[in-house]
Amino acid sequence: MTQIIENLSDVSAQYDVVFCDLWGCLHNGREVFPAAVKALQAYRAQGGIVALVTNAPRPAHSVAAQLERLGAPRDCYDVIATSGDSAQTAMAAGLFGRKVYHLGPADKDAHFFVHADGSPVDVERVPLGEAEGIVCTGLVDDTKETPDDYRAIILEGVNRGLPLLCANPDIVVDFGETRRFCAGALALAYTEAGGQSHYFGKPHPPIYALTRTLVTSHSGRAIDDDRILCIGDGLPTDVKGALGENLDCLFISGGLAAEETGTVDGVPNLQRTNDTLGRALVSARFTIGHLR
Repeated sequence: MTQIIENLSDVSAQYDVVFCDLWGCLHNGREVFPAAVKALQAYRAQGGIVALVTNAPRPAHSVAAQLERLGAPRDCYDVIATSGDSAQTAMAAGLFGRKVYHLGPADKDAHFFVHADGSPVDVERVPLGEAEGIVCTGLVDDTKETPDDYRAIILEGVNRGLPLLCANPDIVVDFGETRRFCAGALALAYTEAGGQSHYFGKPHPPIYALTRTLVTSHSGRAIDDDRILCIGDGLPTDVKGALGENLDCLFISGGLAAEETGTVDGVPNLQRTNDTLGRALVSARFTIGHLR
């Protein structure tokens, strides 16, 4: 059974590092949450390390720029680990071929094909018929499209036996008050059609390995797993990922699962929250309505 808490500070002294999700926890795509910023600032002020761990299909420097635009102060985090960085490493190694079909918004996700130093990744973006693999960063227009709009592309890729790299395992996110599909929804449809989808973000191990490496480099020491707390609102990503890594989790119930958990005015219903976690076959040591 999860324990409902009121503030991060209620439990933060037990941990040296937090792995904090972004979308739904620190911001909603339009603005940052002031209470979340203050909670992370306070945690850092007492000596804690904040690693932002996101399934964004972009490199860390691009996510940092987005956070700045949204108004997140630089002193609320230490390092950023992204699904984009983890997936880009695999793409650059040629694991999906040197000729790839990009499934996603060309301009918005152009950073995915460029190294942090500005040099291009050694792959060529080509039409689907010439591709050796598919790189999926999202829907071209997530304001109105659904995975059904990609049925023809999915079937052609599956029939040709192309592996699909999913740069963002999230199925949906809430952009303000609107729920939108992410790359994970396309990867799921690809798998259901008989294709092979490969993931590098939460809940899969590569992004946690990357985060540990970044934290170790930042702090100068390896952090024991029992001193790491994962924070997130995604049951199949944040909570499942923490469980798979044997890390404690603070579940944000007022995000994607607000309705299921009966979270009203930032207060989750304990029974409904436990039922929701149980149906998802996951557990969380702590639950809070919103990060604060």
